[in-house]
Amino acid sequence: MSKPSRRANREAIKFQKKEKRKSEKELRQRLKSQGLEVSSTFSASNHKSRYKTVEEEIDARHEAVTKEAKVYKANLPVLLKRLARIPDPRNPKKIKHKLTVLMLYGILTFVYHMSSRREANKKMTNPIIIKNLKLLFPELESMPHNDTLERLISRIDVNEIEKAQIELVKNLIRKKKFVRYLIQGRYPLAIDGTQKFVRDYLWSEECLERNIKVKKGEEPKKQYYVYVLEASLAFQNGMTIPLMSEFLIHPDGDIETEKQDCELKAFKRLAKRLKAEFKRLPFMLLLDGLYPNGPAMNICRKNNWDFMIVLKDDSLSTVWEEYEGLLKLLPENSYKMKWGKKKQHFQWVNDIVYHYDRHKKEIIHVVVCNESWEEVDKKTGEIIPKTSHHAWISSVALDKWNLHERCNLAARHRWNIETEILVEKHHGYNYEHCFSYNWDSMRGYHYLMRIGHALNVLVQFSENLIKVVRDKGVRGFIDFVRETIMASLLDSRYVEECLSGPIQLRLI
Repeated sequence: MSKPSRRANREAIKFQKKEKRKSEKELRQRLKSQGLEVSSTFSASNHKSRYKTVEEEIDARHEAVTKEAKVYKANLPVLLKRLARIPDPRNPKKIKHKLTVLMLYGILTFVYHMSSRREANKKMTNPIIIKNLKLLFPELESMPHNDTLERLISRIDVNEIEKAQIELVKNLIRKKKFVRYLIQGRYPLAIDGTQKFVRDYLWSEECLERNIKVKKGEEPKKQYYVYVLEASLAFQNGMTIPLMSEFLIHPDGDIETEKQDCELKAFKRLAKRLKAEFKRLPFMLLLDGLYPNGPAMNICRKNNWDFMIVLKDDSLSTVWEEYEGLLKLLPENSYKMKWGKKKQHFQWVNDIVYHYDRHKKEIIHVVVCNESWEEVDKKTGEIIPKTSHHAWISSVALDKWNLHERCNLAARHRWNIETEILVEKHHGYNYEHCFSYNWDSMRGYHYLMRIGHALNVLVQFSENLIKVVRDKGVRGFIDFVRETIMASLLDSRYVEECLSGPIQLRLI
């Protein structure tokens, strides 16, 4: 005789779902009664097509394509002007495609989420898309082969491509597009490192290497990988603008002691480049748990940068000891508030002396945030209490008037760059694809990808497109536009009329 199944039957599952919905309704009512905000979702709507006729869909597609093209055209002149300054190493007599044409083509391959050079060659050389792209972007005089682009960027200084991206951000800053999102007058800049891709053979001397675990008795195996330190503007409304990339390179390590390049060394190089490009721009650096150390803080202070750094429980034991000791003497350094659906309790200690490297010291300020909230358990359908713990090092003295802005609107949004990297890896930009086994070409494609992503972020947060983007989702909107320019000819008269007037970028 078989044993009875321990799995829930259909009726039990149905009852569990009913109880879960009941608990969710009860939780929403409880949050409202306590003055807490009920969290809302910004995922794509789950509905059938809103278009009733073919003509209505065609009009919607034309409107989406032209409004998106307006955002691109508002920023392309700055990009193309900077890219045109790159010296062209090719023979002028044999040039078929201008350098700016190749660069624009490369940017558009990432704007429209081409997964590889091969896919770009197949999909972006069809007669319909060529005619549509020329209509939208008259600068695109001809459609090259992607291998032509690869050969070009293997011969130029690809750092110049990134400088065009930096010039794009500088132009947006000059036009004061980000003023409303600043934190205490500073631009929040998140920095984080990530692996780009890995191979089991050495394809370039610049690759980092590591040993992987093997069974006893077997020879150790090596992996060769590319690692990048990314810097992006991370604003409180979720808008994250790619700014700068620093590749870790094996020769930049200490060859004699067999120490490779590392993220902290790359941070020093990145900081130097940031200061050179933005000499007077007030940054607030948002850094993870790798950076609570004297040298990193000292770099920020020398450059006149503010910072909020994650402080882990097992980091800087002397700082934690001083924090816990002084907190007992400062009962007034406590503040409770509500944020979203969470109840927060902040405690902080200012002017902690952190000693490092024997005779060096930094004056830092530590804040700890303990949160509590309720949510519905997905398994049981019951309302359960949840808690979380966060701690940061601040470069500025803390008080109850600046806690919310520095912690909730700045430090918490360090996660923006984590989300940005996730999007670039898995949501259409193919961050982990090599694109070329020439080191410089690989970097060149990376910079083009970051420019393409930056343009799409501006589209996503454009005032004229925010409704349709939220309705379809970011990736759904990009697919919607790509399908339109690939599958049917645009009305040239309508497009020319829409793009002929003044173009201004307005962000939400």
